[in-house]
Amino acid sequence: MPLYDYVCQDCKTRFDVFMTYAQYGTQPITCTACGSRNVRRRVPRVRVAKSDDSRMDSLAGDFSDPSALAGLENDPQAMGRMLRKMGNEMGEDLPPEFSDVADRLEKGQSPEDIEKELPNLGSEDAGGDEPDF
Repeated sequence: MPLYDYVCQDCKTRFDVFMTYAQYGTQPITCTACGSRNVRRRVPRVRVAKSDDSRMDSLAGDFSDPSALAGLENDPQAMGRMLRKMGNEMGEDLPPEFSDVADRLEKGQSPEDIEKELPNLGSEDAGGDEPDF
């Protein structure tokens, strides 16, 4: 039986209802918290699995033009956005240091200052053998 997600317009409670396809649209739905019939169906987010090729195509579209990379070394915020996009497209869990560096860049901190504050970044001591960001 499919699971349908609803939200009560009166008390704002979210709840799920199991019903058959035949029941959907014919069975009255009431809030499980307050009993109101003033409910609205929520359409949950949809996750789309991407292949490695489609991830790389997405990145290539953003960075295929050399002018898109021009000036990144002088714009930490743009560098942080690019780093975050690349991390999101990887589809893997990245170490917390990755997010920390992206956050710092997006706030405008220079890569040099980040390296000074995080001297072990990318070393074996930091939990990996990845190169410095």
